[in-house]
Amino acid sequence: MQTATVKWVGDEQFLATLPSGHAVPIDSNREHNSAPGPMELMLAALGSCTATDVVLILAKKRQKLESLEIVISGERAAEPPTVWTKLEVLYRLRGTLDEQAVARAIELSQNKYCGAAATLRKTATINFRYEILPPSK
Repeated sequence: MQTATVKWVGDEQFLATLPSGHAVPIDSNREHNSAPGPMELMLAALGSCTATDVVLILAKKRQKLESLEIVISGERAAEPPTVWTKLEVLYRLRGTLDEQAVARAIELSQNKYCGAAATLRKTATINFRYEILPPSK
């Protein structure tokens, strides 16, 4: 079992220590905004989870990926609990890439490997699209 701890440090601010030992400040007050909020960290978790999958899958397919940027936009429920209800994920890839390999890597990530997507899909529809940019010169 993995364990994280969250300590209150004042106001609506907390310090989370993750199972890896890394500490992450969290500020639930979006007006104060001294650190990421818990719900926006979910967007980062989704982006980094699926990015990891896509990078690894494309490497196994011997694709020449130069860069990858994931842009996640979302809408939350109006009433508590204000869960994510709609998420849009844009994969912006650059390199010498086969479009079918890219589409398959994204599909495998979204539907098989990414635990963050599987978790968020319980409350949100997740739509994804991709753009393949030409290799750098």
